[in-house]
Amino acid sequence: MTQFEERVLRDLSELKAHMQWLVGNGNQGKMQELEGRLQKHEAASHRMGGVGAALAVAVTLVHFAFDYMRTLYR
Repeated sequence: MTQFEERVLRDLSELKAHMQWLVGNGNQGKMQELEGRLQKHEAASHRMGGVGAALAVAVTLVHFAFDYMRTLYR
């Protein structure tokens, strides 16, 4: 086997190890771990958007109540 072939085989072996770490070899790979983390962050982001919308509605209702009270007691 030539020196070039040995180097190619060594590089392929290293590439295979990196791919198994990235994709997984029966266990959860890094890609699956990252996808899970991304889904958790997206869920938290959607939840915070809903909380923000609910707070905006509550503040608007409070403002309407103050304006109504101001017009009643003038």
